[in-house]
Amino acid sequence: MLSKSETMRKLLLAMLIWVTVANCEAQTPPAPKNIDSIISLTNADYDMGNIPAGRPLEYNVTIKNISKDPLILKEVKAGCGCTTPKYRSNEQILPGKSTYITLGFNGDAHGGFSKVADIYFNDGSLTKQVKFRGVAVADSSVVKPRVSNANK
Repeated sequence: MLSKSETMRKLLLAMLIWVTVANCEAQTPPAPKNIDSIISLTNADYDMGNIPAGRPLEYNVTIKNISKDPLILKEVKAGCGCTTPKYRSNEQILPGKSTYITLGFNGDAHGGFSKVADIYFNDGSLTKQVKFRGVAVADSSVVKPRVSNANK
């Protein structure tokens, strides 16, 4: 038979283990929010088509807050040095309102290219990746729009 002190030690150890396990379960992080239910984007997967090699280009990505809570645009990180984001850091986007970021590409490519940028919201826990792609070609092979002579 166990002595009183041994029984108390085993009981105390069992309680300590139970509290530790219960505490670990209580610290499970909340499920991440679905960013697509919070924002809508235009030009999130943008095809630049054929572009002149070596010529910088820019395009805009519009971000609309479709949630009922304000959103903070924290940061935009380009996937490489040939892409330059322009945005207003810490800009608040109210429910139903929109803002935009501008992504610039320096044109330093020959042939097909694909680039990404990550957009961070609030405390950085909400992110969305946008992409753009195209084909950099010699300047003379880019199809230029016709100029109409109808007004002359």
